[in-house]
Amino acid sequence: MDGRVKPGHDEEKNLPGKEKMKLTFSPASPFARKVRIAAIELGLIDRIEFVPTTVVPGQPNDEYSNLYPLKKLPALILDNGDVIVDSYVIVEYLDELAGGGKLIPASGPTRWRVKSDHSLLQGMLDSMLLCRYEKMVRPQGLQWQAWSDDHWNRAWKGMAHFEKQADMLSRPFDIAQIGLTCVLGYADFRFADCGWRKAYPKLDAFHEKMLARPSVKISLPPPA
Repeated sequence: MDGRVKPGHDEEKNLPGKEKMKLTFSPASPFARKVRIAAIELGLIDRIEFVPTTVVPGQPNDEYSNLYPLKKLPALILDNGDVIVDSYVIVEYLDELAGGGKLIPASGPTRWRVKSDHSLLQGMLDSMLLCRYEKMVRPQGLQWQAWSDDHWNRAWKGMAHFEKQADMLSRPFDIAQIGLTCVLGYADFRFADCGWRKAYPKLDAFHEKMLARPSVKISLPPPA
């Protein structure tokens, strides 16, 4: 023993950097999945309480809207009541909490390449979600097929872009690779017959490699 008094459980919880957090999520949300994967990889998952939250277009959720007016998932609620929103910003916060530079490069050209890659992937997920809503949520007879096709084409061409990015598929694990994993997982989950594996064999090989990571495997969405 070193003679120092060890803090009790409650004291330890209140030490700087030891705060508990709450994350609003749905197992089906690729954006919440991104944060879950990051939290596991950063060793912070045990400090996060998951709060199941339902957000559906056209269905009010006033309690959640009061917390996050955009009514999107996820949101990270800190011990002091502060709310951090947007999956990338939440991962950035967690990365800094874990020491920084782990999933998001701290500086230099790689930082901007990773951030740019992630922004493209975030947009692809947005478009895929809009396609899902157009087909499943909008009333029959009101769907706009050309609009849906345009958004799907954005996601599909994004996959074609990353199929050609050898560095993206092989560099050390980062937030953009997490984002790509969530894009491909969401394609499997909501667009199982889209044929992305046949069209993009390098992405298929990348996804299989990612599935070997416990953080990716444990966060798979439930069967559709």
